[in-house]
Amino acid sequence: MSKYKVLWEYLKENNKESYKLSYEEIKGILGFDIDHSFLNYKKECTEYGYEVSKISLKEKIVFFNKI
Repeated sequence: MSKYKVLWEYLKENNKESYKLSYEEIKGILGFDIDHSFLNYKKECTEYGYEVSKISLKEKIVFFNKI
């Protein structure tokens, strides 16, 4: 099981067209901070109907879009 599965399920269950989640919001969902490995795992969210459209390191925000 992916360590980010809880996040992917959150996106799918709430079923919005797009999300703009801060690193802190993601930490609240997952229970831990995202790290560099997120870049490798982000492709998994397509299995749940979403894609990572942008990661803003400066603003510490991740954007997701429904596919």
